[in-house]
Amino acid sequence: MQRYFIHEPIKDDQSFRIKGEDFHHLSRVMRMKAGDHFYAVFSDRQNQTALAVLDEISSDCARATVVKWIRDEKELPIQVTVASGLPKGDKLELIIQKGTELGASSFLPFMAERSIVKWDEKKMHKKVVRWEKIAKEAAEQSQRTVIPEIYEPVSIEKLCEMADRYTWKLFAYEEAAKEGEHRQFYETLKNVKQKDTLLIAFGPEGGFSQEEASLLSEKGFIPCGLGPRILRTETAPLYALSAISYHFELMR
Repeated sequence: MQRYFIHEPIKDDQSFRIKGEDFHHLSRVMRMKAGDHFYAVFSDRQNQTALAVLDEISSDCARATVVKWIRDEKELPIQVTVASGLPKGDKLELIIQKGTELGASSFLPFMAERSIVKWDEKKMHKKVVRWEKIAKEAAEQSQRTVIPEIYEPVSIEKLCEMADRYTWKLFAYEEAAKEGEHRQFYETLKNVKQKDTLLIAFGPEGGFSQEEASLLSEKGFIPCGLGPRILRTETAPLYALSAISYHFELMR
């Protein structure tokens, strides 16, 4: 059954409207009619999804009513932010799409020393809008109750400033993996408690420079390896999120 994230406030009589792109998708793509049912997710109703019925479709919006509320625990018990050094091409789109499906709470791109891409403010804004759309569609497809937040790209210095708000801070460092460091990620997850916040930083192609690794360590980030193999910049975040999901959702 189709799922939509609703940004309009729900009324006292449990009715609400659907407008914009979601209205177009509902009416033109799905060709839904009055009486059809769908799932609606509201930002102020955490871990709840509404089964709704479509009441009417007008020229610019649809009106619907909640039939019943369903307990819907689809989110990870901790909040995970994926900080990616800007990679080439559309790799970040893949990270956001699959990372959303795997439960990431937010994505924080940053300019790393080895990042090749250079964007002006206009192009950066367009990129963020596209990333937000990808995250929304992936959240709908994976039946999540939250759309991950997408930050505008920042410098690595700004990343370090923003990291102060997190309970735990890690960075995937291939030099640590080469030296046989395989337990820090696991040991950290053992100590993470429900509702903690975790920030994991990943380098672009070529990884972090020695200077960046030193800076991150000085700012409280813990270096960790992700197994004995060297992973691509788009693979490493998905590996980490899969491990987090296994630890907190399948092992409990």
